Amino acid sequence: MNGTDGVDGSKKVVEGFFEAVSENRLADLPRFMAADVVDHNKIIHGEADEPGAAFEGLRQQAEALAPLTVQVDELIGEGDRVVARVTQRGVHSAAHPRMPDPTGRSFEVEAIWIFTLADGKITEIRAVSDRLGLFMQLGWAWPQTD
Repeated sequence: MNGTDGVDGSKKVVEGFFEAVSENRLADLPRFMAADVVDHNKIIHGEADEPGAAFEGLRQQAEALAPLTVQVDELIGEGDRVVARVTQRGVHSAAHPRMPDPTGRSFEVEAIWIFTLADGKITEIRAVSDRLGLFMQLGWAWPQTD
């Protein structure tokens, strides 16, 4: 279990995480994420798959898609996991090493985030989102494989 608050406490941690991201309070992320958190979501972030790299990945994404907000639509918790169905909104307003040049266009997409928590902090992140919708709304070309 995650501290004495169990699943309800874990849900509060996840809500706090999304509030910090939405309010661009990235300095507060260590309150919600373990220092060695691993983010398995590499589609846009592209950060190294190593402990703690998620902090920089989130910073880059928040900067490139500012103002970025994440509305929690539903939370489901069981054991050490919390699943969040969210609506993400933002504007492609700044450079990012893994994105095309800023378009100034806005987007709104649905995503599912799966968090693993221990000792009241997020230790792992997995996410899937409407990437096709994101690319279409921002006017990006679909990535090609060789």
